[in-house]
Amino acid sequence: MDLIGKIKNKEIFDLLIEADKITRKTHGKKVTLERAIFLSWWCEKGDCKFCYMSSQKDRINNPDKAKRHVKGIYAEAELTKRMGWNIEFLSGGYGIYTTQEIKEISETIYDITDNPVWLNIGITDELDQYGDEIIGVTGAVETANPKFHDEICPSKSIPDIKNMLKTAGELGYKKAITIIIGLGEEIEHINDLFDLIEELEIDRIIFYSLNPHPDTAYHLTPQPASLYYASIVASTRIRFPNIEIITGTWTDNLANMGVLLKAGSNGLTKFPLFKMYGNRFGKRVEEEVYWADRELKGSFSNMNLLKKGNNLRPELEPYIQRYIDMCYDNLDIKRI
Repeated sequence: MDLIGKIKNKEIFDLLIEADKITRKTHGKKVTLERAIFLSWWCEKGDCKFCYMSSQKDRINNPDKAKRHVKGIYAEAELTKRMGWNIEFLSGGYGIYTTQEIKEISETIYDITDNPVWLNIGITDELDQYGDEIIGVTGAVETANPKFHDEICPSKSIPDIKNMLKTAGELGYKKAITIIIGLGEEIEHINDLFDLIEELEIDRIIFYSLNPHPDTAYHLTPQPASLYYASIVASTRIRFPNIEIITGTWTDNLANMGVLLKAGSNGLTKFPLFKMYGNRFGKRVEEEVYWADRELKGSFSNMNLLKKGNNLRPELEPYIQRYIDMCYDNLDIKRI
């Protein structure tokens, strides 16, 4: 029986067992913690139906005010390094930063972390302007069926994303895509996803479950069923044993993580990091990894790591301390 047939017949646990075996054989037991670093909170396109930024476009008169201070970005990168996390990618809406600005930010983060960064900056034809400061390029596909994609993300065409990623490959960069589960896609759309991965020789796929935001078309849509989400991840792992899979969840769905790890996830993402680190929410993440019989790279609870670093940029210290204070302020948090 094919993978879609197994999903439809609710043979999810068979898929999980097979995917888990493949993951351990091909990738080992390590699990990474991933942190997307956002450069801004505004997008000039602003018409992806699920996206928080679509609710901000008409609220912000001066888009420059949506830019983050670069020192805050660099402080976040420094702390990510101290915690042993990976930077999932640098991300920001369309129409905020120039290519040269993003290149300078990437170069500085490379200096801070000793690791080149992934970019998720939208569709661009200027990838040749970058160098060793980036390792790969992420295309925000979100849903792989072309017709459904045009309904959900009318201004981000799949052909344009494909052309960008093909260029990235020609330039020697790794290629990734993001996919959101729970937008109303059909099971059969997984074939479109597999075709896309195969055609572009994708190295990394980042799955998110729908996080319904106020003032968007999905504000009353519940998040997808955990086992449905896991079945898509497991099917991808089985079909593509060597691909890197990152899975995202939110604080109200932390119990998804164990099953996603069993489904073949290599890393976990989508956390409000400084609200969770060191308190019971961060420790719950570590427990999920433990009970999935996997080994965590980095920490979500060791407060001593926050102040252990060789910061080569003293001007960042106030910004670093601000994030550290936020972690301590949330140690006794009752709800997020």
